[in-house]
Amino acid sequence: MALYDEVVSVSKTYLGPATEQFLARQCKILKLDARAITNKDLAALAKWVEIGAGMVMDPGKAKELALKVKSL
Repeated sequence: MALYDEVVSVSKTYLGPATEQFLARQCKILKLDARAITNKDLAALAKWVEIGAGMVMDPGKAKELALKVKSL
């Protein structure tokens, strides 16, 4: 499974059907090709996942998601 697919899988529990659109937005901020993310991109992506998700869900849940993304 590609790293992107793992990030999507972990994130779907929190973001549901909006997951891929949300991740595409976060990757665009970081100037990353979402499907080509690597392990070195995970810390920065996790930071932006927490920021973005924190705007639409409980900040504790956003932090939990970010930690899961970072640990992949």
